[in-house]
Amino acid sequence: MSANLPTIEISELYHAYKRQQAVRGVSFTVENGAIHGFVGPNGAGKTTTLKILATLLRPQRGSVRVFGLDVVADYKNVRRKIGFMPDHFSLYRQMTVQEYLDFFAAAYGMNLLERTRVVGDVLALTDMEGRRNDLIKGLSRGMQQRVGLARVLVHDPTLLLLDEPASGLDPRARIELMDILRELQRMGKTIFISSHILSELAQLCDSVTILDRGLVRYSGSMSGLNQSDSETADYLLTLAEEQPVIEAALRKVGGVIEVTKPAKAPQYRINFHRKETDPNLLLRAALDNGAQVLGFQEMVRHLNQAFMDLTEPGVPPVMQAPVESALPSNPGGAE
Repeated sequence: MSANLPTIEISELYHAYKRQQAVRGVSFTVENGAIHGFVGPNGAGKTTTLKILATLLRPQRGSVRVFGLDVVADYKNVRRKIGFMPDHFSLYRQMTVQEYLDFFAAAYGMNLLERTRVVGDVLALTDMEGRRNDLIKGLSRGMQQRVGLARVLVHDPTLLLLDEPASGLDPRARIELMDILRELQRMGKTIFISSHILSELAQLCDSVTILDRGLVRYSGSMSGLNQSDSETADYLLTLAEEQPVIEAALRKVGGVIEVTKPAKAPQYRINFHRKETDPNLLLRAALDNGAQVLGFQEMVRHLNQAFMDLTEPGVPPVMQAPVESALPSNPGGAE
């Protein structure tokens, strides 16, 4: 396995349930050590993609590799390297936290000494040391989520696949979970996280894939998402005080499409053709007309706005799959 290979490589992935197409030619990569957000409306194909990455569902067409390993041909080796935390998971509620984690450590073939060390480490990492002797059934939803994450970490996976890990958590529990994920990233782990809480993903993630109706609408860095790919740009000019002459001066710059005032404050939103207008010319026009400039920056899209721009409204229709791709699902890439 080359260190230069991406952690996840998906190419032209298709999967259908009977005649309903869940994912349609999905392609994207996730780099080593990234926290990668995976977002989309309900029914977009996120859970199907996650199950394929976790080797729980066999892709019907396309290539899916984790650390260069094919998720079907090399599924046993892939499973050693991943930790999958689904949206809904079962806990052995009559066990204590310590017993539950020790059980899974034993299932991975660890001896008593190894299990004691590993369980102590994951309890410390998830800040659950003080609850090790508590019965799982008596824990809050947030604490049970931490136990689920601790269980995923027992075998020290390099890639974490997390499906809605903050679902149902109160604000404090969500913030603490985000801190744990950042610490895991500092430890060298790659984190692939599906969530509907876009504001938190925007702060947490290095990169993101937006999926809608089985298609990738965007995949890349968060900074790339904020940079519009359109032929036009929007800049916001903020002045110290109102100066009516400035609006007319901005309109005269070549390539400017529109100048508007988005607020009562002395601000101007300038829309222009990227190839025809140098933003420095806009700033110069304002300064030459006596403006005292407080701010001049591109109006970038944040994740919430990009999500709305790139996904379609309403409940997605049933996407009919071609007959040749409507194959029965085969979990686990069975031998």
